[in-house]
Amino acid sequence: MIIRPAQVSDAPSIAEITNAIIRDTLVTFTTDERSVDVIVADIKTRGPSYLVAEKDGQVLGFATYGPFRGGPGYAQCREHTIQLAPQMRGQGAGRALMSALENAARAERVHVLVAGISSANPGAIAFHSAIGYTQVGQMPEVGFKWGKRLDLVLMQKILANDE
Repeated sequence: MIIRPAQVSDAPSIAEITNAIIRDTLVTFTTDERSVDVIVADIKTRGPSYLVAEKDGQVLGFATYGPFRGGPGYAQCREHTIQLAPQMRGQGAGRALMSALENAARAERVHVLVAGISSANPGAIAFHSAIGYTQVGQMPEVGFKWGKRLDLVLMQKILANDE
């Protein structure tokens, strides 16, 4: 398995992974699938902060980050996304992607990475805890999907000390 920057040609594979998660799980609160064109635009915009895990020539996971909130006071804080194809879970791809993503964030002088996790995804909460993220909040019933009210668990990791 290799971790590398996403390329425009990866967009269909990324769409397949993320749209299956959108359609079939409560991991994300959205019900709007992402088009290949939208993913291509994200890859072009985010550059080195959009990574993929590739095995045997196939993209089987991705991680990226973007703004947490608007305004200059949040300039050193980003919210990340990580998603894996089912066959990659528990194989070390998530840890490898997050390690590379955190290194990319440090290179861009990001101080804090935030994870917004569905309460219906205890595996993601455990994963983030295992790689050094701390739960800093829980927002009850802010999500709604498939007739269910869902909590948003907020976790964060401080990447570097102020200089």
